[in-house]
Formats: sequence, C-alpha cells, structure tokens
Amino acid sequence: MDILTFVKSLGYLGIFATIFAESGILFAALLPGDSLLFATGFMAARGKLDIALIVSGCFLAAIGGNVLGYYIGKKVGIRALEKESHIIKKHHVEKTERFFKEYGAATIVIARFVPIVRTFAPFLAGMVRMPFNTFLLYSVVGAFLWVGSLCLLGFYLGRKIHVSELDQYVNIIAVVIVAILLCPTLLHIGLRYLKSRRQPKQD
Repeated sequence: MDILTFVKSLGYLGIFATIFAESGILFAALLPGDSLLFATGFMAARGKLDIALIVSGCFLAAIGGNVLGYYIGKKVGIRALEKESHIIKKHHVEKTERFFKEYGAATIVIARFVPIVRTFAPFLAGMVRMPFNTFLLYSVVGAFLWVGSLCLLGFYLGRKIHVSELDQYVNIIAVVIVAILLCPTLLHIGLRYLKSRRQPKQD
C-alpha cells in the first residue's frame, strides 16, 4: 500500500508537518491528510509508531495549521484573492465560501472532513474577521473529531487486519472512511430537514 510506504518515509516530524501544512497553508491543499491519518493509526497498531504521540501530535499540528491559516487570511486575504494564481484557485475559494454561507462558524468543524475546504476555511475565517476565540473553539473541536476518528479507525483495523490482507479489505476501508467524512454534512442535512418539517406551512 503506497500510503504506508509514504508514512514510513516521513517519520513523526514529517507526519506532523504534513497535517500542519494541509490545515492552513494554501499551497498544501492537495496533501493526503485523511489517508495519512488513517495510515499512521494503522502503522501504530503494527507497532511501527506510538499511537498516543501520533494522535496528540497530529491534533496539535492540525490546530496550529488552522491558526496560521487564520492569521494569513486576516493579514493578506483580500490581496491574495485579487487574482487567481497557481496556488489559490478561484473555484476552491468559491467552494469554501459556499460552506461558510451554509454552515457559518460550524464550517471550521465540517471543513475538517472535506479535502481542500479544510485548508481554505481558516484562511477565509481570518479574511472575514471571525472572532478568534470562536474560531479557535471550532478548530479544536474539528481537529479532535478529525484526527481522533481517522487515527483510531486505522489503529482498530490495524489490530484486526494483517498487512498482507489489506488488498482484500481496501474497498471496505474506503467506504468506512468516506462514511466518516460525510457524517458532519449528513448530520447537518438531517437537522435542516427536521427543522423544515417542524416549521408551520404557509397558506
């Protein structure tokens, strides 16, 4: 499995740096954060990494990356968006803006489970001057859910599945990961549906 080889080559500092970068540095938006977290958990279960160090380190790196992205957006956001570049793609920004309009501050939590959006969300939060304390609270919650769910899923399956059997389970693992990534969005859709059902119908 290529991602396992990738994780071995990174080491602890490389893993933390990757999570940090993808959590707030715009040119790192395409880094494989989700699969990296799963793979580190899997390898920890095989005794290759320490699960407590991985979870705590990635948790702090995810928050740190968010904070950096927030301050970059606060300082240079408008100027950075004046024209499209190879780093900042207009459609990435527009996608993240739609999330902010739909979910408000909760975007910081939900964005953790949406590739690319999780990198741009703190940048736009800083640009629109979201109160830092509010931003930090949602960032901590999002990082806890994102890092915890994917690392511990990898750790659990690493205890159950031998490396030589991974190919047999790769489709199931992919479905489970996608389900985790979709949970916040599905929950929000469900709550909106229930809310609409409770609202009185207009004549």
